[in-house]
Amino acid sequence: MKILHLSTQDTNGGAARAAYRLHKGLQDIGQDSQMLVQEKSSSDKTVIAPKIRLFQGIAKTKLTFETLPLKLYKNRSKGTFFSQWLPDRVVPQVAQTNPDIINLHWISGGFMQIESIAKLKQPLVWTLHDMWVFTGGCHVARDCQRYTQTCGACPQLNSSRERDLSRWVHNRKTKALGNLNLTLIAPSNWIAECARSSSLFKNSRVEVIPHGLNTQIYRPIKQNVAREILNLPQDKKLILFGAIEATSDKNKGFHLLQPTLQKLSQSGWSDNTEVIIFGASQPDNPPELGFKTHYLGHLYDDTSLAAVYSAADVMLVPSLQESFGQTASESLACGTPVVAFNATGLKDIVDHQQCGYLAKPYDVDDFAQGIIWVLENTQRHEKLSFYAREKAEREFTLELQAGRYLALYQEIIMKGRKSQLCR
Repeated sequence: MKILHLSTQDTNGGAARAAYRLHKGLQDIGQDSQMLVQEKSSSDKTVIAPKIRLFQGIAKTKLTFETLPLKLYKNRSKGTFFSQWLPDRVVPQVAQTNPDIINLHWISGGFMQIESIAKLKQPLVWTLHDMWVFTGGCHVARDCQRYTQTCGACPQLNSSRERDLSRWVHNRKTKALGNLNLTLIAPSNWIAECARSSSLFKNSRVEVIPHGLNTQIYRPIKQNVAREILNLPQDKKLILFGAIEATSDKNKGFHLLQPTLQKLSQSGWSDNTEVIIFGASQPDNPPELGFKTHYLGHLYDDTSLAAVYSAADVMLVPSLQESFGQTASESLACGTPVVAFNATGLKDIVDHQQCGYLAKPYDVDDFAQGIIWVLENTQRHEKLSFYAREKAEREFTLELQAGRYLALYQEIIMKGRKSQLCR
């Protein structure tokens, strides 16, 4: 079986990393898997990207043109929004690889026009890395549920018009995707239910398969060794927070983390506790968190991330909405308990008071209490660490994820062949 993954990038970004991990996981179990991307960061020969300089240049400038329609909405929020209106060369590139099945991933950023999806001839699977697949352009819908209808009057565009950009994008998706035999794969039960409630995919097949990771890389490292490597203090409790654009992306919850840590500091934890932040460099005027804070900047390789998780005593994931929550699963694999809100995809990762703590959404007092609960008792912390690693080995291995995807691919292809024979 020849599998082709379509993804805007291969390793740069959370969704890209998840797609690339699946690609490598399928290779590890003997499958012919390739990726077609707009921007390539790795040296992997099985990742296909534009080679001609002209097309490389076009790929780099696409994002600028892709966002032009947003200029009409000067008061829009800063959330990610793509209309995917630019033409592309994806269909002829796919034809050259001639796959048996195509797995769509995060294809925004000007990589693939919505209408191009309907032109693909192979069976299609689409992994939901966020909500864009079934919305009128936003990637995180927050409290808006207009995607259950036809979008329009979009809160993120700060639009009061029913026939706005979000309605136009939603209508294009309805026309292009409405009659496709498309299977959605959700990494969590929460985003699966969102997809099932959407007007676009209410009649589509939606399967839940959690994201996987290499548990031989993401594994517990002796805490003193990890701290020595990273030049972190040995005699302190270390609280970890991190994400891509950790302090600037509102969805990652830094605006909730700051008052949480301030409350924790006021309750007497500041003397023996420090904070680590990755995914952001130290700003010129650092926000007051109540603790000495170590900014590690952006970490791109898995080995460094595993060391950071292992160095910490607890990982904080105060996100508002996550289709899954890879930092949480990575942390558990390294034996580090997680505190998160009891909402969205994180509910599938963190088992309350077994491998971490799920606070009331979005209660900073309960979140602070969750941090204390994880840290205050040494024996309890050891048990949480043990069950954190056990959960990752039981549910989040690459082998398990790749095997589930492969079984689904095989089923879809067999059904397609049978239906052709019956015609």
